[in-house]
This record gives sequence, structure tokens and C-alpha cells, in this order.
Amino acid sequence: MRYLLKTAAVISALAMSLTLSAQKYPGGLIDKTIAVVGNEAITISDIENQVQTMRAQGMSSDRNMRCEVLESMMESKIFLMQARIDSLTVNNDMVNSEMSQRLDQIRTTLGGDEEVEKYFGKPLYKLRQEWKAVLEDQSLTQQEQSRVASDIPDLTPYDVKQYLDTASTEVLPIVPVKYRLSQICIYPDRESANLAVKEKLISLRERIIAGEKFSTLARIYSEDPGSARRGGELGMASKSIFWPVFSDAAMALKPGVISQIVETPDGFHIIEVLEKKGDMFNARHILIKPQYTAEDREKAFHKLDSLRNEILAEAVTFPLAARFYSEDPSTRTNGGQMADPSTGSSYFEIDQLKPQDYAAIKDLKEGEISTPVESLDNEGRSGNTVYKIIRVDQILPSHTATFENDYTEILQGVKQRKQMEAIDAFLEKKIKETHIVIDPLFRECPFARDTWSEKFRKD
Repeated sequence: MRYLLKTAAVISALAMSLTLSAQKYPGGLIDKTIAVVGNEAITISDIENQVQTMRAQGMSSDRNMRCEVLESMMESKIFLMQARIDSLTVNNDMVNSEMSQRLDQIRTTLGGDEEVEKYFGKPLYKLRQEWKAVLEDQSLTQQEQSRVASDIPDLTPYDVKQYLDTASTEVLPIVPVKYRLSQICIYPDRESANLAVKEKLISLRERIIAGEKFSTLARIYSEDPGSARRGGELGMASKSIFWPVFSDAAMALKPGVISQIVETPDGFHIIEVLEKKGDMFNARHILIKPQYTAEDREKAFHKLDSLRNEILAEAVTFPLAARFYSEDPSTRTNGGQMADPSTGSSYFEIDQLKPQDYAAIKDLKEGEISTPVESLDNEGRSGNTVYKIIRVDQILPSHTATFENDYTEILQGVKQRKQMEAIDAFLEKKIKETHIVIDPLFRECPFARDTWSEKFRKD
């Protein structure tokens, strides 16, 4: 069994400190128990396995990564022991979902099941068993953390007011500037643009069938920059990371066969499958997105300009014009009022706005309407072209949070603070009460909690 811990200095340090249980692995590397928390042990291999998994998921590491992993594991063991005392049960739905996501991500990053087994030096079924055990413990740990956090009493307006009266101005939250906006949208002629894309892809498909290389045409024509430079190749990946319609089309293909045109929210594709293994595949694709003409833009801008002038002349209200003329179904029925699709809030901070939208309204005052702007909607990964005018309904300036105007934000902040205090107090109490022994090998670790310093084994 191979581990990532390979430096001579670390191996030498381990070899000199074997009073806790230890055993050798092929290649001379040593595994040993480096922390005991109650009746739970943490070994070098536990830490190395976690570091290896984190790296396989694309997480970067620094010199303190193992220290951070060890401290996190020790805290988790404390919560885990309490969860068992409290008779909590594993959330199997969460475990299965997390397992699926983790496996799909790692298989995609490393390039398939064989590469995963090679990277970890273990068969996949063994990795599943190990990860399942870790995720089951994680489920109990998270539930116990939530239980501790939820034990804080319900907060009242008096609690919030008391917090504001005693807190220094420096620690009070700063509420950023927020905008409430409405829009009227017009889309370009999608049908004509889509037809042009389909005709181009049909021509490319015919050229490939006639003998031209898929990879060469992908480099020239594909609008997916990530794969185009690789001749359209996506790499071995789980079908779950693609749009379902794309995965379904790819999985239905035999290697070497060119698909018919496939439409996804990203645009239009033709696909060639190179290899399939279970629910994973490696494929090439050519992606082309609909392109719109200057005529489309001028036509839309002219209509939006006319609507803007009528609204400014009070011939029609903005909400009524939005209901009759806007082509955006998500805002049209609300008189054009915009809402954040992820939160449902009608207020936007600057970084929640599309750059094109913010550029159009950043110099406007309340009640003013932008000139027509070309922007993007929320469809697909990058959005579709849309033309719009935007009205600034309200501007909430940036300010230090106040009880009168920002009670909800302050309440949430006070609640989170109280929850963190409860979790910290629980951990500090349990660390002092619990039998914990940490190997001196980790004495130089910059642990976040000073309490650990009392728990190092004395040589």
C-alpha cells in the first residue's frame, strides 16, 4: 500500500517515535496511531487517505494541510462520540448522495475507474467501503453539530438590541449597496439563428462522414474553448456531469458513430463517442452557439427605445409595458420586476448582477431607465443573448447595519455568532474532559485551538 508521505525527514521522525501502535507497509513506509480521542484512533494512513482524496477532488494543499486535517479529524471524533451517546442515526440519503458526487468527481478528474484504482492503490469496491464509513461518520458528526447549534435559545428583538448596544462599530456588519430592478426583454430571432447553426453542423457532420477528421474540425469550429484545443475531446467522465440530453445521446452511440444534432442549454452539438465504461464515457464534440446579426440588435434596440420613450412620456407605465411586450417569462408577469434566481430576493448586490446589467444602471438614480443594452439571460452555463431596458426601482446605499433598517440581517448574524460560540464552548469543554493523546510529531502544528497543546504525549 502506497501513501503520499514520502519525505525522508518525516519517515525518520516516525521511525524514532513508535511508542504508540505501529506497523510497516510494503516499501518501508510506516503507519501508526498519531492521535487517540476517547476510544477513537487516528492513524497516519487516515490523514494520508484524506489528503489523497482531497487532492483527487482538485483541492490544493500547503505545508499545513496535514495539520488542518488532523485537527478537523479530532474535532469530528468528539462530535462523533457524542452523536453515539445521543443515539443519532446515519442519514443514508445524504451518504449515498455524497458518495455518488465524490465518486463521479474523482473518476472524472482522474479519468476513469482504472485510474482511480491506480491512484489510490486499491480496488474501487474497497474505496467505496472506506468512503462510505467516512461519510457515515460525517453524517453523525454534522447532525451533532447541528444539535449543539440548535440548543441556543430563540433570539428576541431585545437580544439583538443588546448586541448592538454592546458591540463596537467595527464588528457591526456593513450592508452593501443593493438595487431593486425591473426589466423589459426582447430576444433576437432565435429560430433563424438556430437554423443557421443546424445547417453548419449538418455540413460538418457530412464532412466527417466523408473522411475528414472530427478532431481537426473541432479545433477549427467548436465554440467550447476547453475541449476545442484537444480536438473536441472531453476526457473520460461520469455521465452525471453533463446535461442529461447530452449524456443520453452519447451513451446511445457506438464508438466511431457521429450523432445527429443535440441541443442543450449551451447550444448545439454533434458527438462522437471514443470509449464507454459503465456509466462513464469519453467523447469528442463540436459545440456551436447561435449567433445573432447586427440587424437583430438594431431591430430590438429600436423597439426598446420606443417603449422607453413612451414610458418616459407617461403614455404607458413600465409594469404594463413589461406585461405586454417583455419576452422574459420569469419577469413579465411581475411587471418586469427582477429577482435573484438562487435566493428569490428582489434586491441585488453589485456582484449578483451581470456585468452588462450593472454597467447599464450604475450611474442611474431611482426611477430612471437605462438605454437599451445587450445582456445575457440565466439559461445554460453562460446564458443566451437578450436585449433589455432596465429601470432602477430602488437603491439602498451601503451602510453600517442598524436595528431599524436591517433587523433581519443582524438577527441572522447574531444567531450565527451564538451558534459558533455554542459549538466552540462544547468543543473546549469536551477536549478538556476527554482522554486525548496526540503524538509529538505534530507538536509544531499551528492548531486553531490552544487546548490541544495540553494533550500531547509526553516522551
